Amino acid sequence: MKLKLFAIATCAAAFATAVPAIAQIQATKEQILFYTAEWTGERFPDGRPRVSDAILKRLLDVNTEEAWGVLRQAGYKNQFEGGFTMIHNDRPFVGRALTVQYLPMRPDMNKAISAQGLKEKRSGGHNSWPIDMLQVGDVYVGDGYGKIVDGTLIGDNLGNSIYAKSKTGVVFDAGVRDVAGLAEIAGFNAFTRGYDPSYIQEMEMFQINGPIRIGRATVLPGDLILAKREGVVFIPAIMAEKVVQGAEFIALRDAFGHQMLREQRFTPGEIDQRWTPAINAAFVKWVDEHPTALKMSRAEFETMMKGRN
Repeated sequence: MKLKLFAIATCAAAFATAVPAIAQIQATKEQILFYTAEWTGERFPDGRPRVSDAILKRLLDVNTEEAWGVLRQAGYKNQFEGGFTMIHNDRPFVGRALTVQYLPMRPDMNKAISAQGLKEKRSGGHNSWPIDMLQVGDVYVGDGYGKIVDGTLIGDNLGNSIYAKSKTGVVFDAGVRDVAGLAEIAGFNAFTRGYDPSYIQEMEMFQINGPIRIGRATVLPGDLILAKREGVVFIPAIMAEKVVQGAEFIALRDAFGHQMLREQRFTPGEIDQRWTPAINAAFVKWVDEHPTALKMSRAEFETMMKGRN
């Protein structure tokens, strides 16, 4: 009997040590590393992948369909979501995702989260906590489960703070308020589910920098955000360079193909099919004659050509 009781006590102690002693609002570094384990590049101190600024800059010129096509071909078929309402239809932006998950209010859980926020010295409403963590190039991506009325995650005050810290915008599966004020923030844009004059009610922030869902897309912290009029592409960090290079190569081929068709040097059937060696040679010559059309390095272009050949 004593041996049995000792075994039970030992198991209980082991279980107790396996459960985190202290909860936290933000996903742990270990959790972020687990979900983004394939990323081998630079990371933020919190564990989020940090895709280079150079790739971010090139991404802004990438076409939505081209990015989507590269991802889909690689097996990432759930990385696009459309149907957003935008403050500015002509103001695309890119950035690194800082993910936030919201849930419908539950008093006991909200009490625990609020208490933990005080321990972590977080101030203001739950919806302002992620803003304090933003860095230049970040995008506040909020899963507000599609709530618009009483689901407005920000107004113009928080919008000004977001842009001051990130220099980008937001992507919300939720609503916003104070649209006139948000529209006056130079450089800022918001992709949301709609506008409402109500303020946020009966919602609680559950976790920062954990996996979230935006419509039909799964989003991880550190994913690249490509927000354009057609919708938002959520690009895994491990796919960022491949998407940019692939999209730039597709755009280059399209520019060449369109000119060849206008000049009737090749038929639509020839351009739409796998290119012959003669077309590939004409393509390389065209690139040589149009150096400004080449967004990638010459070495990257030659690597892409070898892959095609």
